[in-house]
Amino acid sequence: MNISEYLNPLRSIPMTITEKILALHAGVEKVSPGDLVEVKVDMALANDITAPLAIETFNKLGVERVFDNEKIALVPDHFVPNKDIQSAGQAKLMRSFAGQHNIKHYFEVGESGIEHVILPEKGLVLPGQLIVGADSHTCTYGALGAFSTGVGSTDLGAVMATGEIWLKAPSTIRLEYEGALQHGVRGKDLILYTIGLLGVEGALYRALEFSGEVIKRLPMSQRFTMANMAVEAGGKSGIIEPDETTLAYIAERCSLEPLILKGDPGAKYEKTVTIAADKIEPQVAFPHSPENVRSISDVGNVPLDQAFIGSCTNGWLEDLREAAGILKGRTIARGLRLIVIPGSPWIYKKAVQEGIVEIFLDAGAVIGPPCCGPCLGGHMGVLAEGERAISTTNRNFTGRMGHPDSKVYLSNPLVAAASAVLGRIGGPDEL
Repeated sequence: MNISEYLNPLRSIPMTITEKILALHAGVEKVSPGDLVEVKVDMALANDITAPLAIETFNKLGVERVFDNEKIALVPDHFVPNKDIQSAGQAKLMRSFAGQHNIKHYFEVGESGIEHVILPEKGLVLPGQLIVGADSHTCTYGALGAFSTGVGSTDLGAVMATGEIWLKAPSTIRLEYEGALQHGVRGKDLILYTIGLLGVEGALYRALEFSGEVIKRLPMSQRFTMANMAVEAGGKSGIIEPDETTLAYIAERCSLEPLILKGDPGAKYEKTVTIAADKIEPQVAFPHSPENVRSISDVGNVPLDQAFIGSCTNGWLEDLREAAGILKGRTIARGLRLIVIPGSPWIYKKAVQEGIVEIFLDAGAVIGPPCCGPCLGGHMGVLAEGERAISTTNRNFTGRMGHPDSKVYLSNPLVAAASAVLGRIGGPDEL
């Protein structure tokens, strides 16, 4: 199939950007929602939790080599540095497999960070690509105009052997954000508000396409945040059509020519939802669901034991900069723990060079190595019974960050930083 056909906005069969990417990778003229297609994969991803099962599946297939040692990324990020013997064994298994198959994009501790941060940072995911990962937040890369989605570990094992996977084409919900953002509102607030609007199953197996003038004005870090949380509304993927911001981000990190695909005029969407962004305040998701959102003015008095700034959702350099801007010259509330984890070694280094880390330390924070850690209640920030935490992560289900009787509240980094100072949930305007 000629790629130029997919670049022509006047083509006879109009498709959304998601349908175009799937059709191109399936080698067919057209894809419609519900179609089952066998597609070629540009990048397959696994981490230290999901890789062992994928490797076991791969080995059972009896193939000698992976399909392409440059199209697989193995990133130890959930339990690293290893917290116990079991996690050390998982990391060792992945390390051995990477060595055996000469996996180019294996990242050892020290060069590794949170998988969904370092892959874009290193220019390993590009617009127009099809990416699958054994992690639900693989949808992050849709911010670059790629189709990216999470798959099971056994599926990924088969992908590592064949380079292909069967997918059902999702229908697309188009979200158009209009107006200007209020003070202190970020991409995290837009996606939390959207999840509250749609519900955690409101986009079940749909592609969420984020559009509108508000999205065009967002920096890449906030676009990643929004695409990252598409799965929290049940989405198969989240996607943003590439623009000048996308191209500038790619140009700094990769010399390859990106494939810029956009939806055609007349493409069919399941529905289009228009959202007045100027009406949205900073949002806080209450326990125990990302859809349980309230505006910051409606939060009330919620005392806290811990605040966490980091994760694949909000561990970007811009997030740390903004949080440090709130904390500069201030200290966290007595009796509260503030944990900050940069998303990658590069982000950590820049935060040191810019004095951001010093601001955090002076405020009373502890800085962790780049990893997922507290987000999944893994280590370096597990909550005890009855404790409350505000977090810049993506999920706040029961027991997500520790004890089943703990409570997690989700927010943007500015609100998390301000709350750490206040000792309760509150916005920067209160300081």
